[in-house]
Amino acid sequence: MSNSAALPVLAEVVRSGFVEGRHHGSLVLLAADGSVEFALGTPDAPVFPRSCAKPFQAVAALRAGLAIEGELLALAASSHSAESFHLDGVRRILAGAGLDESALRTPADLPLDDLEAELHLRWGGDREPILMDCSGKHAGWLAACAANGWPTDSYLDPEHPIQRLAREALEESAGEPAAHVGVDGCGAPLLAVGLTGLARAYRALVLAEPGTPQRRVADAMRAHPEYVAGTRRADTRLMRAVPGALAKMGAEAVQVVALPDGRALAFKIDDGAERARGPVLAAALRRLGVSTGDGTLERIAAAPLFGGGARVGEVRAAF
Repeated sequence: MSNSAALPVLAEVVRSGFVEGRHHGSLVLLAADGSVEFALGTPDAPVFPRSCAKPFQAVAALRAGLAIEGELLALAASSHSAESFHLDGVRRILAGAGLDESALRTPADLPLDDLEAELHLRWGGDREPILMDCSGKHAGWLAACAANGWPTDSYLDPEHPIQRLAREALEESAGEPAAHVGVDGCGAPLLAVGLTGLARAYRALVLAEPGTPQRRVADAMRAHPEYVAGTRRADTRLMRAVPGALAKMGAEAVQVVALPDGRALAFKIDDGAERARGPVLAAALRRLGVSTGDGTLERIAAAPLFGGGARVGEVRAAF
């Protein structure tokens, strides 16, 4: 992306009434017809979508013949918290293909959710590949490979059939070719696209014809949001509170949301600051006209700062 200082401020860090820091970035909001309604920064410049690419990676698995639905399909598009039901689901996907967790090429990790990580360590646990938040996606890929007789030891190679399908699914939905190919934290190929293209890609998921791989993924994620994230995560809360919303976060503070009428948003905090994600997400949703009436947006936006054990400020949206 551009030099951070050249990008607009999306969030301010306010302590004791003093702005002590700023988070720059880019953001785009799409109207229901897919046109750009509001934009800040350089939303057409390529970024790595990180885990926001997962729905399209799940689409690829379906196109390859993956035979799962419901919560397991949502898990194949997830950044899960490694709660017990997530781990059970990953094992179910693998077992259905005659595999077990030894087939996973995810790096050994602790649960993404802080509470789950604390409990896991307290019980004497260690880092494991299945605990990594991408293990559901990898399980889906492995099951698709097994269904086709494709190699399962090289499924992360960019030229592997499943990765070719994943690239095709993202580029097709975004309406643009990948500007760069990298390696994601889980070892999978990572494709850079613009935020505008990413928002349009999510819009394409929710507006796809029923029964298509795109719509099957979107419907599974919206019906089972706790499998997409976890019981204590913002994406889950948002999809529960806003009927028909499809929400997905990615590392380095990337976020995408699509609404059932075609409105959508995508943003990236340039420095990857997670503390700015909630305030920016809530402000962007309000600009799109979203209101839950149950305090969900307020809870998502909350990013308090503390001093001496008392709240003395907050991270707040700056637009």
